[in-house]
Amino acid sequence: MEKNGRKKLVLFGAGKIGRSFIAQLFSRGGYEVVFIDLSKPLIDELNRRKGYRVVIKGEKEEVLDIENVRGVCLSEKEEAVNEIATAGIVATSVGLSGLRGIFPLLAKGLLKRYNEGPDQPLDIIIAENMRNADMFFREQLMNLLPAEYPFDRLVGLVETSIGKMVPIMHRKDIEEDMLQIYAEPYNTLILNGKAFKTEVPRIPGLAPKENMKAWVDRKLFIHNLGHSASAYLGYLYNPEFIFIWEALAVPGILAFVRSAMLQSAEILISEYPDEFTAAGLTEHIDDLLARFQNRALGDTIFRVGCDLKRKLGTDDRLAGAIHKAIERGMPYNRILFAIVCACYFRASDEEQKIYPDDADFINRYAGDVSSIMTSVCKFDKARHKRIIDEACSMDKIISSSGFMAAMNSTR
Repeated sequence: MEKNGRKKLVLFGAGKIGRSFIAQLFSRGGYEVVFIDLSKPLIDELNRRKGYRVVIKGEKEEVLDIENVRGVCLSEKEEAVNEIATAGIVATSVGLSGLRGIFPLLAKGLLKRYNEGPDQPLDIIIAENMRNADMFFREQLMNLLPAEYPFDRLVGLVETSIGKMVPIMHRKDIEEDMLQIYAEPYNTLILNGKAFKTEVPRIPGLAPKENMKAWVDRKLFIHNLGHSASAYLGYLYNPEFIFIWEALAVPGILAFVRSAMLQSAEILISEYPDEFTAAGLTEHIDDLLARFQNRALGDTIFRVGCDLKRKLGTDDRLAGAIHKAIERGMPYNRILFAIVCACYFRASDEEQKIYPDDADFINRYAGDVSSIMTSVCKFDKARHKRIIDEACSMDKIISSSGFMAAMNSTR
């Protein structure tokens, strides 16, 4: 809804992607941005300053001053509902663990909006790292709305593919300015152009697509796959490495990660022959590898590789790509090697702390490749015996002859 020409984005989540990417695009595109977040200190500071800085880490550092922003605490439920009811567009960037806490507010805001004017559609941009996000949102919201609410007429659920990389910031940087955020120069938000109930916002950086599922899969099975593989191979090669660029400075690792990404690209071309070409995906892979090696960004092996249970899950970047390869009878050996390397992952943050869920993961599986393949990646002991055996053979080579020997045997 635009009142008196005013455009307003209501954004759940004032975190890294929310501030550096979604809010930045819309604020610079002429929108007022209203953050809704559970951090009262963050919201208070946003309301005091009405702006913040995004520091672009590239060949030349650039500072973007983001203006025309304010915030509402998630606990201020009535105010949050009113903001949704009068929004031009809504977006979410809270992470999987934060989603359930926002659905009741979204539902109440949609209902209030409907009661005040039954012909006011609202589009919700889902800036979350998940597949089939639109289906999940639809189910959750419809369970909270009355049966007579015309959901499909009034609510656009817009999936996205978030390609922007935002590193973990050091404590000293946060203490210097709690609102500033670092990010890479890449600034394109791929989203589902067919899902909008209103017009796609005409602001620079939005890239609407027709076949959104293909682009979500491209992000997961090329970008996320290659990024994670870089972290897992880099850590196993040298546990003292801190940054992703250090891992990819090793020629053998760079070549292997690229080959794993190309292997996954072939799977995607097989699934989406009308959407992708070998030349197009190869160019995308080489661009990604150049971005991964951005030293100014300072992206860490810890950040990229942590959260093992999720990243090794059956539908996620590595195991998910292998499951697709199996369906099509295509090669997967390089991707499988990245999973085996992940079983050795023990990276820690700047305070020498392992990601909490990874500590539990490590204690539970203790590097048992076979158990990880069956319990986490969900490969069936009988149906996928060959794959499990291949993973265990790679593990034996690592244990006996070392990382380089295992990597070379997998080429």
